[in-house]
Amino acid sequence: MPILTTRDGVEIHYKDWGSGRPVVFIHGWPLNADAWEDQMKLVADHGFRGIAHDRRGHGRSSQPWDGYDFDTFADDLNDLLTGLDLHEVTLVAHSMGGGELARYIGRHGTGRISRALLLSAIPPLMGRTAGNPEGVPGEVIDGIRAGILKERSQFWKDLAPSFFGANRPGNQVTQGNQDAYWLMAMHQSIKAGVDCATAFAETDFTEDLKKFDVPTLIIHGDDDQIVPIDATSRKAARLVPNARLKVYEGAGHGIAAVPGEKERFNQDLLDFLGS
Repeated sequence: MPILTTRDGVEIHYKDWGSGRPVVFIHGWPLNADAWEDQMKLVADHGFRGIAHDRRGHGRSSQPWDGYDFDTFADDLNDLLTGLDLHEVTLVAHSMGGGELARYIGRHGTGRISRALLLSAIPPLMGRTAGNPEGVPGEVIDGIRAGILKERSQFWKDLAPSFFGANRPGNQVTQGNQDAYWLMAMHQSIKAGVDCATAFAETDFTEDLKKFDVPTLIIHGDDDQIVPIDATSRKAARLVPNARLKVYEGAGHGIAAVPGEKERFNQDLLDFLGS
């Protein structure tokens, strides 16, 4: 897999499949570029160039001690787009990756971007505050950090069912979905895991969303147990000019991997790319 070295010397691993107009996929926490393999092949098979990177501290990228904040993640993404000299890019981001996408546009604009797709994403604000009462309570985030520090392997196994909705009646989540989640999570550094939990819970992307000026599709399941839709995507759709929100009834957080939900998302992605 190719490597890009960032402005501060961090090695970012990325996948680059196919040719054509670029589609850059940004993974969620605690995953890596492998989470997008189905969609990478999909777009490459349909005449696009699929690119996905491992965020610093995740997967096969470097694991520096510092830099687990959204300004740094956005600048890493900018290094990737400029290093590969990409233009007319469609950005597709899941969960925490949605914050990376939003902060990228907030800091670097849309000169290289043609479209944006946010999937189960955290903007504008995931954590609960007085102004965001629908958000995730602080004690839940404290529990995430404590679980990672206590025994992260079991913590990831315990979190996987709610991540995908495997704890809901009639779900189609496979054991493979949950095993792949655990494997990717174990390739994230423990420092990145803890610091990212703080960053994605506390970072406010409201002003970043207001700077979007490209066609934007927002997709979210209304049974997402990780990133509550009422705190995030419903509000993001009101902040992003002319954004379109598609709600998947009964869907959980890991939409791009779960049978049934994945096929629906893949078609929506192709339709959006062709629009």
